[in-house]
Amino acid sequence: MASDFHRPTRFPPGMFEGFLGGEDPARISRVAHDTAAALLARVRDDPDPEVVARLVSYTDEHGIDAIAELWSQASAKSLPGALWRVYLLRTLIRQDPQGLSLAFQRGSELSHTIDPVVAGAPVPAGPDEVRELADRILHGLFTGDFAVALDRAAAFARVAATGFASHADDADAADAVQPDRPAALTTRALRLTELADELSSCARLWRRDALD
Repeated sequence: MASDFHRPTRFPPGMFEGFLGGEDPARISRVAHDTAAALLARVRDDPDPEVVARLVSYTDEHGIDAIAELWSQASAKSLPGALWRVYLLRTLIRQDPQGLSLAFQRGSELSHTIDPVVAGAPVPAGPDEVRELADRILHGLFTGDFAVALDRAAAFARVAATGFASHADDADAADAVQPDRPAALTTRALRLTELADELSSCARLWRRDALD
């Protein structure tokens, strides 16, 4: 299936679109859960660094569509749903590292929680640093504590959401050169907040051995 996708699919910043599934939702759900569980079990049983590296960079070669076709329609609180969301977050970071790094930096300055620490990004975190962080988080799903990796992804998303919301306030107070910019930034903040909530829920389920 992956051979059908040769170039990465680029999303405009902030786009969290769904993908249409096949005609049999039950079959799609079964395939999504089976492939996610099999992949995770195989890599954890034999965590070959080259294999992990290929999995982390898989969407760079094949595009996010290749992952989406398998997992994007799965429940947000499921193993395939969790894997899909971390891959999606990595893709968004790599497509707009400047915007995400600025949002994360602003969010870190405004946050009153431990989220910036949990995310694990250096301070200050520039585009290169957030790209590296995205890779480390995804790497952690396959080789480290799965729940910790989900928590790190959720923390990054929450901090960045705070930053985008702050940037939206700034844009709203500025002149009307880009009248749609505040709404676009607010939408990104809301989507990232939703993503963070879903990832946190998955982390809690994993710790209770209830994420499948």
